[in-house]
Amino acid sequence: MFPILIGTVVIAGIVGYICEKTGFTHNGYLQSIIICIGGAFLAYFIKLMFGIGLRPAGVNAIVASLGALIIIPTHWRKR
Repeated sequence: MFPILIGTVVIAGIVGYICEKTGFTHNGYLQSIIICIGGAFLAYFIKLMFGIGLRPAGVNAIVASLGALIIIPTHWRKR
């Protein structure tokens, strides 16, 4: 359980960095990484408690990180 949690954090950090480096988001490196880690934690604990999510933990972390990067900044952005 603990190695999966650490792997989830590492994958989420990498996804946040890559999304910022490629120009997919314009939040800043640290902000994107924090958003990705938060989304991955949420998906990990939902998978752990309820069994809802994708089977491989790495794919679940990638999808949750990208979902958080899409939802969070666009929800709070002023028009």
